[in-house]
Amino acid sequence: MTRIVLSPGSAEDFARILDHLDRHEVDRREPRIEGILHAIDVLADNPLIGRVLEQDLRELVIGRDAQGYVALYRYLGEFDTVFIIAIRAQREAGYTHD
Repeated sequence: MTRIVLSPGSAEDFARILDHLDRHEVDRREPRIEGILHAIDVLADNPLIGRVLEQDLRELVIGRDAQGYVALYRYLGEFDTVFIIAIRAQREAGYTHD
């Protein structure tokens, strides 16, 4: 089973997502965060499932529309480890940790 490591910036990403949900008075915040974490857990069994980007980066698409998010990650096969670099809403223009 592949090990998953969240970057320190991921905590900031989750805080930003929660703040956004609070500002827009979105109900059921916790299930949204749980959904993101559950999707990331899928990488433990399928680390290459995300779409390929440049420089050995991949994106995992999570959900869709207003409830859609994207996790930027790198898989290092020699260590069988996924590093989650950043998480953003699908409607955001880019990652905050580019």
